[in-house]
Amino acid sequence: MKHVILSVPVAFCLWFVMFSPWTASYLNFWISMLFSASVLLYMSFTLRKEWRNELRFDGKSISVGIGSACLLWGVFYVGDHLSALLFDFAKPQVSSIYSLRDGTQSLFIALELFFIVGPAEVIFWQGLVQSNLMQRLGPWPGFILTTLIYSLVHLFSFNFMLIMAALVCGTFWGFIYLCFRPRNLAPLLISHALWDVMVFILFPIL
Repeated sequence: MKHVILSVPVAFCLWFVMFSPWTASYLNFWISMLFSASVLLYMSFTLRKEWRNELRFDGKSISVGIGSACLLWGVFYVGDHLSALLFDFAKPQVSSIYSLRDGTQSLFIALELFFIVGPAEVIFWQGLVQSNLMQRLGPWPGFILTTLIYSLVHLFSFNFMLIMAALVCGTFWGFIYLCFRPRNLAPLLISHALWDVMVFILFPIL
């Protein structure tokens, strides 16, 4: 539990710097994201080395990873259209998220998301935080609390659509980690990395 207490405040600080209106304008978002993901990886390697025993690539994990990424993209596609019907602010807020790509090469973003950011978030949030909380509080409370924390980390963006996106993603990947047997981070790593590239570069939802 002490690992969560030590690491989660650091994640909050990193996401505050990346997204808050008081700091974000002074930084290159993608360099900040690269730095933040590196810090998450460092904490994961330092505080819970056992996560590496839960990283197994096999046919089942690869198929679940690819299939879940495609399913989640579909959920967001439908959700984008529904939110646009319900909320006047939905489209502008989604557009502001995609505006983060401006001025940065798509290839650089795709490589960063696929090889660093996606894997780092899975290893940190599921491999370190959720695994510790599930062990201490029980499977379902640990899953729910991790999902809430992951959503709240994005609160500093003051972007309702981004916070809701984090809630959906956190629930989706956290549930897979909760249910997958034997416990395996590989399908989550594939799903997160692939979905990031799909929704942000290959098939953006605008």
